[in-house]
Amino acid sequence: VQLQASGGGLVQPGGSLKLSCAASGRTFSSYNMGWFRQAPGKERAIVAAISWNGFSRYYVDSVKGRFTISRDNTKNTVYLQMNSLKTEETAVYYCAATARGAGLSDIRVYDNWGQGTLVTVSS
Repeated sequence: VQLQASGGGLVQPGGSLKLSCAASGRTFSSYNMGWFRQAPGKERAIVAAISWNGFSRYYVDSVKGRFTISRDNTKNTVYLQMNSLKTEETAVYYCAATARGAGLSDIRVYDNWGQGTLVTVSS
């Protein structure tokens, strides 16, 4: 599966952005999907993930209550709604897919990556 992330940009602290990740291929609905971010000088880390059927979701503690991951299998797209953004969340955001059923929050199981979209939170 090939992934194309979009929706990044410049937003003020406290603002919102919605990221999208469009997937090619007819098997999108069989993949678990994740959003990850990598800030300058830091390792890439998971932000949120969603199972193939949308029944299971994972959020890193720092975004719980502010971010929402969702997917539309009819549109081959996964979304990340980000509210109340903080300056420290400035990063390149990546979407990724895995066909493995286990390890929804484990970056090591994701083997299909999009190109990333830059989110800058600044006043």
